[in-house]
Amino acid sequence: MNQLSQAEIDRVFEGVKETVRVEAPPKVVAYDFRRLDRVSKEQLRGIHLLHNNFARNLAASLSAYLRAYVIVNLVSIEQLSFAEFTQCLPSPTCMIWLGMKPFDGAGVLELNPSLMFPLLEMLLGGNVRGLTRVNREATEIEQQILDTLFRIMLHDLKEAWQGVSNINFTIEGHETEPQLLQILAPTEAVVSVGLEVRIGETTGMLNIAVPSITIKMLRHRFDRQWSVRKTDSTEEEQSRMLSILMKTNVSMEVRLQGPSLSIGNLMSLNIGDVLSFDHIVGKPLALLANGKTKYHGQVVAQGRKRAFVVETLES
Repeated sequence: MNQLSQAEIDRVFEGVKETVRVEAPPKVVAYDFRRLDRVSKEQLRGIHLLHNNFARNLAASLSAYLRAYVIVNLVSIEQLSFAEFTQCLPSPTCMIWLGMKPFDGAGVLELNPSLMFPLLEMLLGGNVRGLTRVNREATEIEQQILDTLFRIMLHDLKEAWQGVSNINFTIEGHETEPQLLQILAPTEAVVSVGLEVRIGETTGMLNIAVPSITIKMLRHRFDRQWSVRKTDSTEEEQSRMLSILMKTNVSMEVRLQGPSLSIGNLMSLNIGDVLSFDHIVGKPLALLANGKTKYHGQVVAQGRKRAFVVETLES
């Protein structure tokens, strides 16, 4: 029997060492548990369409109720934690937390102070022009007045959600400080919807938060056919909106375009000075409806008052 030399033995062990595989440590990936309740992109598209319809119907309802021209635009849809949502809100503000029967979750509807107090002024018969900016909490009486407006909003919100589920949105409570609203856990995911409301020169935000878990429970309702359907209004919806808008007041004004003046000439104007307008005598004047030119005609006398004769329509 042949014996191996020490050099041969060393070579055998070196070969064994070379064939030993060193396994890499398992890769550890950070996991955000807040992502558990995030909704899919398909559902977000459906929510976008849903709240576009809500914005259109709300504009018609508020225009009729306030007797003023109201524009509502959907500006954002985001997935946030409830803590992030409340941190984005002004303080103080006007919030209501919502029941969402038959579901157990609770939602939030927030109205910015920049919009809340002008709305109160309009509801009480005042004039919002020249209204100074107010930054305070709403009183109990003011809150009760606003609740009527909130119920109109919730009615339109319920109508918008009918295509997905028959959710009954109800006012369950009020809060003025976002950080004190504890209806959901801070880490719970919500879908935040931001709407810009414009009434004349007044603009403010209306924010809505719905728990993501509630939306995920309805994922089978957000089917592809519903989420990509056309947003054109049906004939019945158009008739309804037209009947509501028929009662809305429109601001009318006749505008005569004048010359441009330097600041120096403007400051030197005195009583009795005459300004020369670059407008030919007999040339039709523009009649504006809510700031947009709609008609052309002439200013005439009717008794002791001025009137306007419509000659042509704006093409």
